[in-house]
Amino acid sequence: MQTELLREDQSRSPKERLRPERSRTDCPILLSPRLVMRAPHEDDIDALAHLANNANIANMVARMPHPYTVADAADFVRRTRAGTIGKCVYAITKADNGAFLGCCGIEPHEDGRTVELGYWLGEPYWNEGYATEAAHALIDMVFRTRDVEQIDARCRVMNIPSRRVIQKCGFQFQATGMVQSLAVGGMVPVEWYRLDRKTWVSLKSWGGMR
Repeated sequence: MQTELLREDQSRSPKERLRPERSRTDCPILLSPRLVMRAPHEDDIDALAHLANNANIANMVARMPHPYTVADAADFVRRTRAGTIGKCVYAITKADNGAFLGCCGIEPHEDGRTVELGYWLGEPYWNEGYATEAAHALIDMVFRTRDVEQIDARCRVMNIPSRRVIQKCGFQFQATGMVQSLAVGGMVPVEWYRLDRKTWVSLKSWGGMR
């Protein structure tokens, strides 16, 4: 599968390889002080597989298998390009050298008024503020460009760092619940948080939220 992806990619010019897919025209490249967030592409596959093949990450997110192989990474890139995963999925990269750090994205709810925020970072990049910075950029994009009233986020009850990111972004606790975890192979307890548009407007100067 990876060979097929690379063969297709090699038929495009270097500029085209970095250009967002047509299906992502409403998912613009996002810039923050230290990050560039853009569509995942084939050059990310090796780094994606390396960072995602980590039980400490897979056990904290719902849909990541473990072990995580190069074939899994290639399939992930293919599905993001086809638009079959969420609505906007971003590769989180460093602005200074392009290093791949992880992924984030949004997925719409059936009510048409809510999207759900998801994210993960490779373990070498934890505790550097990158997840909060990426979440801020994505949240701002959603509320500025989409007709939604609220963003939801969930984290495992035991995932203190993720809870801290969610709270730094202004989300308010709603309830606890259970979700299916692919890596764990069963249901796990999670906390559900929500950020509404009115709260975002009052907090959109993120400087005081870091």
